[in-house]
Amino acid sequence: MKRYLLIILFFSIHWLAKGQDIELANEYFKQGEYEKAKDIFQKIAKDKNNIRLIHQNYIQCLFKLKNFDEAEKYLKRQIKSNDLTGIVYRSDYTSLLEMTGKFEEAQKEMETLIDLAARTEGTIYELQDLLYRNSKTELVIQLLKKGREIAKDENKYAILMAKAYLYNGQKEPMIEEMLKYGLAEGNQDYVKATFQDNLKTEAEIDMLEKALYSKVQKFPTEQYYTDILIWHLIQQKEFTKAFIQTRALDRRLKQDGQRVFELAQTALVNKDYKSAIQMYEYVMKEYPQGQYYAYARRNALFCKEEVVKTTYPVSIADIRSLIKDYQGLFSDLGRNVKTMEALRNTAQLYAFYLNERDTAITVLETAIMIAGSDNAFRDKCKLDLGDIYVLKNEPWEATLLYSQVEKSQKEDQLGQEAKLKNAKLHYYNGEFDLSKEVLDILKKATTREIANDAMQLSLLIQDNIGLDTSEVAMKDYAKVDLLLFQNRNAEAMAALDQIFEKYKSHSLADDILWLRANTNLKINKPEKALEDLELLRKNYNFDILADDALFLEAKIYEENFQQKDKAMELYREILQKFPGSIFGAEARKRFRNLRGDTIN
Repeated sequence: MKRYLLIILFFSIHWLAKGQDIELANEYFKQGEYEKAKDIFQKIAKDKNNIRLIHQNYIQCLFKLKNFDEAEKYLKRQIKSNDLTGIVYRSDYTSLLEMTGKFEEAQKEMETLIDLAARTEGTIYELQDLLYRNSKTELVIQLLKKGREIAKDENKYAILMAKAYLYNGQKEPMIEEMLKYGLAEGNQDYVKATFQDNLKTEAEIDMLEKALYSKVQKFPTEQYYTDILIWHLIQQKEFTKAFIQTRALDRRLKQDGQRVFELAQTALVNKDYKSAIQMYEYVMKEYPQGQYYAYARRNALFCKEEVVKTTYPVSIADIRSLIKDYQGLFSDLGRNVKTMEALRNTAQLYAFYLNERDTAITVLETAIMIAGSDNAFRDKCKLDLGDIYVLKNEPWEATLLYSQVEKSQKEDQLGQEAKLKNAKLHYYNGEFDLSKEVLDILKKATTREIANDAMQLSLLIQDNIGLDTSEVAMKDYAKVDLLLFQNRNAEAMAALDQIFEKYKSHSLADDILWLRANTNLKINKPEKALEDLELLRKNYNFDILADDALFLEAKIYEENFQQKDKAMELYREILQKFPGSIFGAEARKRFRNLRGDTIN
């Protein structure tokens, strides 16, 4: 027993000493004292069991000292004794051949090494890592192709191939390999994330789209490719193209319109109302008895309403026609929980466009009765009633209603919306400090739209109060904003002309021009809107409004003047100068449509 313990003690002391030697040699190597490190490494290398522990630093010592003869003997010795497991030694041997100018030999050795490593997955991973370390991504691709050939599986190593092509700057084959990888269940989210992170330019996005259409046409029954294509089209806000693919899936898989309805909802959220209308009408036509019919009909009307309200000048005849359509909806489906949102919309049309505020209030009261215990909907109606009191110039009634919603929906998005409306009331009344105090809280709102609105108004106030002690300019501007909210466009336009002449040299000048440009467009004076936008671009510093103004100019040239080339030029400018703009996807979509892209 004592003898056994002595043997264990001896080996423990022996390995401890070896460990200290390795640590000392590595320290010399780190300090650049390669001769001292080499001498210790040589002694340690006599024991084959230590080779793996010291190899990397030892061979680098020999390379740095240009001791190529010793490096060659050492590497050949390791290759001979390790056979298939000597991948790392063979790799370093090819590096040695390259260092000594033996390029043809190095190439042959690498080919042999690739053939050897490609036989098993373990050696493929090992050599791949070594090649990446030496920035030889093209050889990684060669290795993986050989491994795929041996395995007789065209989809094997797809994710590794995709990575290698990506590192090598070859986006097209990377796309192909990622699509192969996504065929396995559970990999689709990773494929989407990879495309989103690595395909940024217009050319790369086109490349992906063409590849996806090609796959869908080649494998029409493989739902995966269609799903990825639909996802991609949604990312690009190409909702009409996404609808074509989703409709085909719906018909083939008999999905009862569910995915088409969901896509329509996404288009609605993204304010592509015309595309959404197409989808809702498809659901209504194909599934008149389906579970989505009532909602599709209501939402289609809402989308038509948004198109009417954003087609300037707004047609009162079209507003009355919309109300008639809503009345038809109520006749067919009743006034109930499925149509109570439609009642809200009807009330807003009466209040904001027909100036029939009492009728609007009556409709909202009906909606509140239908809502019953649905407190969220009742509070939405209260916000609408508050807005009507703002229209009637009764701000105290409005703020009372907004505050009630703030209190009852304290932790909800609706409460934040009520808080924002109260902040705007303070702003309209010239109570800028109070307004900004609320807005600064809302900048951290959970809803992006509320947070953005709060930030924009907060910045407007911050940038323009304190420059004149009376804050007259800001108060004049806020009064115009109120007129626009009340749809008193003629009065607002006259006031804008007046305050622009008065405050040309004020920091508000660019904001006044931006507001006037939008108002000119609203009252069907697009040429005047362009004049304001061009004046804004030429004479005023408008960094925050830069991409907004460019996008609006492009839209005017496209929609009002049908000047395709000019619009394309401006959309391209947005993509080049403002790659992170919120208008990027829409600008790209419009540019491609104007260019005549026919991928579908």
